[in-house]
Amino acid sequence: MGRVRFIEGMLVTRPGQPMFTTVALKALVIWTAIVVLAIANGSLREFLLVPVLGTQAALVLSGLLLSVLIIGVAYLSLPWLKPRQPVQVWGIGLVWLALTLIFEFSFGLLQGKSWPELFEAYTFEGGNLWLVVLATTAFAPYIAAKLRGWA
Repeated sequence: MGRVRFIEGMLVTRPGQPMFTTVALKALVIWTAIVVLAIANGSLREFLLVPVLGTQAALVLSGLLLSVLIIGVAYLSLPWLKPRQPVQVWGIGLVWLALTLIFEFSFGLLQGKSWPELFEAYTFEGGNLWLVVLATTAFAPYIAAKLRGWA
C-alpha cells in the first residue's frame, strides 16, 4: 500500500488519493468532547435542575444550556479545525448531527428502549428541546464561523 504521508492537510496513501482530511479527524475529536459535555449536562439536569425546578423547566434550561455549549465549543475549536472552504464548515455540522443521531439511537436501543420511546424525544412535549439541540449541532460550525467573521 505504500507510504502514508500528509499533503496539504490531507492524509494520503498515494498522491491524489486522500483517505480522510485532518479536518474530519479533528471534527470527530471535537464531537467526542461535545458528547462528554452533553452527558455532563444531562447529569446536571437530572441531579440538580429537576429537583429544584421541576422536569419541564429543567428540560428547557438543559436544552438551552447544551445548545450554548455546542456553539461555544464550535467557536473555540474553529481555529484549530481550520476549515478551508464553506462546504467544510457545513460538512462538519452535518457530520456532528449524523454522529449524534447514530449515538442517540444506538445507545437508546442498547438500553432496551423501543422506537416509539426513542422518538418521544423528537417532540417539544414537556419542555423537551432535543430538536433545538440537534439543529444547533448541525448549524454550530456555521454560527461560529459567522461570529468569527469567517462566513
